[in-house]
Amino acid sequence: MATADTATADSAAPPPATPLAQIIANIRALDQRQKLAAGAVLAFAIALVIGVLMWNRAPDYGVLFSNYDERDGGAIVAALQQQNIPYRISPTGNAILVPSAQVHEVRLRLAAEGLPKGGMVGFEIMETQKLGVSQFHEQVNYQRGLEGELSRTIQAIASVASARVHLAMPKQTAFLRDDQKPTASVMVNMRPGRVLDAAQVAGIVHLVSSSVPRMTEAGVSIVDQNGNLLTRKPDPLDRPGLDPSQLRYVEEIEAAYIRRIETILTPLVGAGNFRAQVTADIDFNQVEQTAETFKPNPTPDQAIRSQQINEQLNRDPGPQGVPGALTNQPPVPATAPITVPPLEGGGGIDAATRNSSRSAVINYELDRTIQHVRQALGQVKRLSVAVVVNHRTETNADGQTVNVPLSEQEVEQITRLVREAMGFSAARGDSLNVAASAFAAVEADPSAPLWQDPEVIEMGKEGAKYLLILIVLAFVYFAVLRPLLRTVMPPEAEEEDADEEEEDAEVSLSEAALAAETYEQRLARAREMARENPKMVADLVKEWMGVNEEGRK
Repeated sequence: MATADTATADSAAPPPATPLAQIIANIRALDQRQKLAAGAVLAFAIALVIGVLMWNRAPDYGVLFSNYDERDGGAIVAALQQQNIPYRISPTGNAILVPSAQVHEVRLRLAAEGLPKGGMVGFEIMETQKLGVSQFHEQVNYQRGLEGELSRTIQAIASVASARVHLAMPKQTAFLRDDQKPTASVMVNMRPGRVLDAAQVAGIVHLVSSSVPRMTEAGVSIVDQNGNLLTRKPDPLDRPGLDPSQLRYVEEIEAAYIRRIETILTPLVGAGNFRAQVTADIDFNQVEQTAETFKPNPTPDQAIRSQQINEQLNRDPGPQGVPGALTNQPPVPATAPITVPPLEGGGGIDAATRNSSRSAVINYELDRTIQHVRQALGQVKRLSVAVVVNHRTETNADGQTVNVPLSEQEVEQITRLVREAMGFSAARGDSLNVAASAFAAVEADPSAPLWQDPEVIEMGKEGAKYLLILIVLAFVYFAVLRPLLRTVMPPEAEEEDADEEEEDAEVSLSEAALAAETYEQRLARAREMARENPKMVADLVKEWMGVNEEGRK
């Protein structure tokens, strides 16, 4: 058995060094030029990594100006480019962004240049009058200044983002028949989701008409950014007195009827297989009516309110006696009215006659009805409903999907359901029309190529940033850090590992194997070992001869 005993050599060798100590020793072993080169390369790598990270990090931007005029926006961008100030435009395009640390400084710089101008001028235009300016020029400047001041005042309203005022001021004339009143046109740009109510519109009209001499409120017209006329003139064909709230009420009434129809038809034909439209005629007239009626003939049992009866009886004695002496005789003695029969006169002739009259006035209680009716606003005068239903979809025996027209019974059933849902009233003059027809296929919008999709482009830009960072890090590691680490901390040689393993290895053969081998076999195995590992054989020979590592006995 051959054994490599290295106990003496191990006891004499120094203890193994730690990796950190070995790295420090390797760094100390470098000369001054190598140390400077390694430090410079390491500093360059760190600076390169930090620079890439700082370049990739988006700076913090703040709003410089927002809701600016297009002319002011172009002038501001040109000024920023001249001053080499980085800027960005917001995705909505209504704000200019600059680094947050420079917002206030840049505002002061642009203010010194008169930016932004606001897209209008006020009475400050009168401060720069030149000598020799004509009267016409002065009048034009005054009109421009007045328009700018009115625009600024209107923009102070919270709902108005911007405004422009145009004044038409005719020349004054001495002839009354040729006199013309000034007029004004106001263009307002509303903020998103804001509207002007009737009171605000009336306030703007009064403001403009009061600011211009001889201008009436009827001469002011206000239009919003969508071209809608806010100051509507009386139109005999239009609904009188409708304000925005009443228009919204009409839209809500129509939407409510449409929701009723959708609720009743969706379970029957399915969502998306029908369309319904409702037109409601709403009565916003304020009507007050008072009526007083009498019955023509009184009833027999009607109560008597008052009754007055007058009776008159007259007695006329008529002519008595005959002409002559007898007429001078004294009258007969007077008799009481209750004397029956009355005494005969001295003449012996009873010529008395009776005259009577009777009158009656009867007043009955009057059967009178007084009715005061005040109709409520917003009553539905008439409804017009149109419903179109898509054909039914079925699958035939071949498994293909086909459209089948609705039968007359199904259309009649849908008509009855819609009639009940809308509250159809023939006395009111409502109309309903239900039609069954195949819907036209909706053509899909042609999609843009993938490389032109804004989202894909944005994702590509982000991916390119991270890929560039990865390339820089890989370059720093493989081109700088790895060679530097190999220099200061070289890996142990494989041969030394193999030697250490061979020195610590023990080669032994069993007694049976030694007895079975012949001298030639042992010699052949020793030669093969010498060819494969001559160093081990040389060390073994040295050990036999008693030679140490320094080559001395």
